Amino acid sequence: MAKQKITSAKLAQPNGHFSQATTIAARGKLVFLSGMTARRADGSIAGVGDVSEQTRQVCENLKAAIEEAGGTLDDICRVDVYVRNMEHFDAIHKVRREYFTGIAPASTMVEITKMTSPDYLIEINAIAVLPDA
Repeated sequence: MAKQKITSAKLAQPNGHFSQATTIAARGKLVFLSGMTARRADGSIAGVGDVSEQTRQVCENLKAAIEEAGGTLDDICRVDVYVRNMEHFDAIHKVRREYFTGIAPASTMVEITKMTSPDYLIEINAIAVLPDA
């Protein structure tokens, strides 16, 4: 069950690491990953004040969750990204390229004013489709 990138010549090319759209066969198991923050397994927060380190921890947390469900980051079709400062766009996408090495997921990024901790700079939730076993 291969994910495919959809690109339209009628749309501007993405300026970050994401696809305009993705398609995948509607068979398999949907996995809805809750918003992941930079919280480590021990409860501490990674990279306080450093959006690149926080993005890396968020991606590690997404990876751990999807692997526990039986998939990989390549199975993620969509992400929603919440940031405290949109000026971090380039730094966030630089880290995302390290983790989403196949077809990039469809994505929305929005700037928000508050998160559950004032130390969080980024939160990402995701939707994945795992192939039938």
